[in-house]
Amino acid sequence: MTQNTAEAGTATGLGDDPMVVAENVHKHFGRLEVLRGIDMEVHRGDVCCVVGPSGSGKSTFLRCINHLEKISAGRLWVDGQLMGYRQRAGKLYELHDAQVARQRRGIGMVFQNFNLFPHMTVLGNLLEAPVRVNHRPRSEARKEALDLLDRVGLADKAGEYPRQLSGGQQQRVAIARALAMRPGLMLFDEPTSALDPELVGEVLDVMKGLAEEGMTMVVVTHEMGFAREVGDKLVFMDEGIVVESGEPRRVLADPQHDRTRSFLSKVL
Repeated sequence: MTQNTAEAGTATGLGDDPMVVAENVHKHFGRLEVLRGIDMEVHRGDVCCVVGPSGSGKSTFLRCINHLEKISAGRLWVDGQLMGYRQRAGKLYELHDAQVARQRRGIGMVFQNFNLFPHMTVLGNLLEAPVRVNHRPRSEARKEALDLLDRVGLADKAGEYPRQLSGGQQQRVAIARALAMRPGLMLFDEPTSALDPELVGEVLDVMKGLAEEGMTMVVVTHEMGFAREVGDKLVFMDEGIVVESGEPRRVLADPQHDRTRSFLSKVL
């Protein structure tokens, strides 16, 4: 039994139907505590940019959102569903893998290193999940895949293989592949960090387009210009906690915490 959005809002003091709600989220690997009580909300249609030094827990938190990492304590809701668990009489019971997989269908994720299937063409990469997982007619999925490739500027690459593409092109294919599942939420884990500098812009342009269309996005990034221009919320994490958050231009121009100021002085 999943908790509906209204209940999630009540549990966290929210009443405006957010897409993502994190409540006191902890994650540890053995004795190493990576997340130490994360509280966060992302509203529908917003772009939330998460920044911070390496090892601060940003990517781990992102992976917890879609239950690629199981949280050690706390609660995470996405689109009103308690991720990875059902709650009964105040206790949590872990969902079966098939149930978690169904929850993930509404969440797209783009990784640092593309993770495309090397033995499939670009079009094949986009068709695999909609046809095999969502059981959509191949002809319908193919038409939508071609439309998505056109949307990311790669309509002429449908028959090529990932090894034939540049890093920026591969990442744009990865974005199109995630969109092929028609997600309500997109997660980006430092999507430009593995790219040569001259290829970063083409990926960020696609992400800007998604933001303009109202896609809800959580973006772990070091691209402060993107956060300032596109973000609705900037979250600064360090040592597994949220140190500061707010409107990006305000946080970047006038950080309130010494740790935020120190970090930004090194990256701006």
